[in-house]
Amino acid sequence: MDGAIVAAGSAFWLGVLTSISPCPLATNVAAISYISKGLGTPRRVFATGALYTIGRMLTYLALAALLVASVLSIPRLSNFLQTYMNKLLGPILILVGMFLLGLLQFNFSLSVTGGALEERFQSWGVWGAALLGMLFALSFCPVSAALFFGSLVPLALQHQSTVGLPALYGVGTGLPVLVFAVLIAAGAQSVSKAFNRLAQVERWARIVTGMVFIGVGIYFCLAHIFQVFT
Repeated sequence: MDGAIVAAGSAFWLGVLTSISPCPLATNVAAISYISKGLGTPRRVFATGALYTIGRMLTYLALAALLVASVLSIPRLSNFLQTYMNKLLGPILILVGMFLLGLLQFNFSLSVTGGALEERFQSWGVWGAALLGMLFALSFCPVSAALFFGSLVPLALQHQSTVGLPALYGVGTGLPVLVFAVLIAAGAQSVSKAFNRLAQVERWARIVTGMVFIGVGIYFCLAHIFQVFT
């Protein structure tokens, strides 16, 4: 039971950290600001942000669930992961933690967006926001890729969770975006202040998370690879 609670909290926190990382956060704020132009009332601006957030959440949920379900549906691979996942998770967490601390770097980006598509979604008004959110969720930068593929997916595989943990991750990615949708509806000045403050919080959150990942990864290595605690 305790393990399930820790896994759920971890999945949610990974989603929040993904959303407030510089690259995704800047993309989210720019997207909501862009598609909110000309919508008029704050209520419609908030509705746009909410639908954009839901689009992102559903995409992360679908992608993670598909990856986990596909792996678990292969008997040999599923049995292998059930046997060795705890041993694999230690080195994976250490590598992701080192990346979050800036000790490791890799250049990876995946963008499926384009100006023409954004203009088309804007022309669809409020409902186009959900589709734009789905599209932007598929644009991975190094930090979001490391947190999603290097942390959430292994965590979900370890607990054989095709829906629950991916859903919590999706909710985590959505909450900060929804807050910015409210701020955009309230006024641009509040957005600027919140953006700068959140950028400072993100840096320390990333450092703490990286240190925790390395610590937990070392524990997993000692416990499951070297069997120090047996």
